[in-house]
Amino acid sequence: MVKKDVKVINPTGIHLRPAGNLVKMAKKCTSETLITKDGKSEDPKRLLKLLTLEIGCGSIITVSCDGPNEEEDLKMLADYIESGLGELDG
Repeated sequence: MVKKDVKVINPTGIHLRPAGNLVKMAKKCTSETLITKDGKSEDPKRLLKLLTLEIGCGSIITVSCDGPNEEEDLKMLADYIESGLGELDG
């Protein structure tokens, strides 16, 4: 298992649209994935579960991956979150 703490930079946090973007990205992962905030973990492949984490701008979340491509999956998800989840220009 590999983990990385990531800061959410979206001005509105992970609301419905960026959460949907994250779900699409997470579904590309072959490893088991989790997003953890304040001790609560959810599967980022499940939109409603992800939204229950109430992830706001500036939140530090932990992305965890466990499986055959865990390193690649972790990098893909962490980079995507750090880039603004398709919500930021440039």
